[in-house]
Amino acid sequence: MDVVKLLVRLLAIPFVLFLAFVAVIGGLAVHAWTTRALDTTGRVDFDTALRIPPVESGTVDADGTRVFDLTMQRGTTDLGHGPDTRTWGVNGSYLGPTLRAVRGENVRVNVTNELGETSTMHWHGMHLPAAMDGGPHQPIEPGTTWSPYWTVDQPAATLWYHPHLHGSTAAHVYRGVAGMFLIDEPGTSPLPHDYGVDDIPLIVQDRKFDGDQLDDSSAIFADVGTLGDEILVNGTPRPFLDVGTETVRLRVLNASNARVYNFSFDTGIPFLLVGSDGGLLEEPRAVRSLQLSPGERAEIVVRPEAGSRHVLRSTPPELKAGFWQDRFSGGDDRMDVLELRAAPVLGSSAAIPERLTILPELGEPSSTRRIDLTSSTTINDREMDMGRIDEVVVAGTTELWEVRNVSGTIHNFHIHDVQFEILGMTGVSPDHPSLAGRKDTVFVPPAATVRLLVPFGSHTDPAMPYMYHCHLLEHEDSGMMGQFVVVGADEVHDVTQAAGTAHHAHDGG
Repeated sequence: MDVVKLLVRLLAIPFVLFLAFVAVIGGLAVHAWTTRALDTTGRVDFDTALRIPPVESGTVDADGTRVFDLTMQRGTTDLGHGPDTRTWGVNGSYLGPTLRAVRGENVRVNVTNELGETSTMHWHGMHLPAAMDGGPHQPIEPGTTWSPYWTVDQPAATLWYHPHLHGSTAAHVYRGVAGMFLIDEPGTSPLPHDYGVDDIPLIVQDRKFDGDQLDDSSAIFADVGTLGDEILVNGTPRPFLDVGTETVRLRVLNASNARVYNFSFDTGIPFLLVGSDGGLLEEPRAVRSLQLSPGERAEIVVRPEAGSRHVLRSTPPELKAGFWQDRFSGGDDRMDVLELRAAPVLGSSAAIPERLTILPELGEPSSTRRIDLTSSTTINDREMDMGRIDEVVVAGTTELWEVRNVSGTIHNFHIHDVQFEILGMTGVSPDHPSLAGRKDTVFVPPAATVRLLVPFGSHTDPAMPYMYHCHLLEHEDSGMMGQFVVVGADEVHDVTQAAGTAHHAHDGG
């Protein structure tokens, strides 16, 4: 009997330890659940005037090429936690200037890397040759300059630039390397277009801090990456914008690593959605809320009453990932973003046209591809391989891409070089404003399929690929990315698996 009692006691010890372990884990889970939901609405003192990134128009060479000079550099910036926060920026300590070029212009950008480590510079949303794209195959080593050049050949749009070094994109963007790249059409815009007055860039980022330093660690149980508890707009904490005109155009960029925003105003006022990633919509769409995932842009026009104040905020986005995933992916969060302060007397503004543009027909698709988002590290069950070509497409054709999220967690999907048309998405009305216009990035919730009509241009290169990937940056860095090349019809069977071998990294081609 003594032996039996001894065995019982010995067996009881690991059982008790197991119960204790379960209790600790359960306690952590309960604590994480109850503290994860974030609500800053009504708690932000909007006491800092919104910083407007300077416009960089470059210089024009004798041959008519517009030349921009950019330097990626380290510095310190006051992001609301004192002047000693270590940051990265472009031509400054945090973020970069707004580049502007006109459709039809030849441009060259001299990008010098003074960061002390390798990076890249990608022109997100731009149609250009693969060797100039600034993806992971165009690294810029410390102390060197990369000079891509191309012809601007797409409609007026709000694009942006950011690093795209495989495995380090999230960290480099989080530290502050990003900026807008605006394309204008020749002539006068039908919308407010006085930059910094009634045409305002809004680079929205969530950040968290450890003391006075940026903290890019992921939260417990979060599979999306870093979610911050403070908002910066153009690098400004607690920002307000003085509005002096009857209408104001806001160019909204979600430049966060992982957070999905659902923008609206606290007063419930409607606003006009006039543009998306690829440029203007055919006609304005009146909305009261607008959801943007990382990398997406929208142009909205707001008409505040004289003397009024309106807080742009993010309410819980529709992630459609289930209560657990929603909670730990920011789906229950509410955050104040920016306060608009309309002057007592507002300057007059022109009426917004009922027709903004005519989008060209993309034609019937010549083929269909299925892209499955299979985990937070894989697409079509494969992790990114810099030496593997995943897809080969023929220049000048239009394809149907069916993108399915079969992973159980939230993702979005970005394709380099193109602006696609969204034909439909699971659970979304075909006439929903979020599907309107041309896009290069689209949110894809779990179990959803999105159908994209994708036109491919004339820039061919059988050895240098473009990327497609999830734009939740930690997912991208972890392997959730693929590569495609655009080739002539007679080159399809000549493509090899050796990607990125035909061009040098620093000679612009």
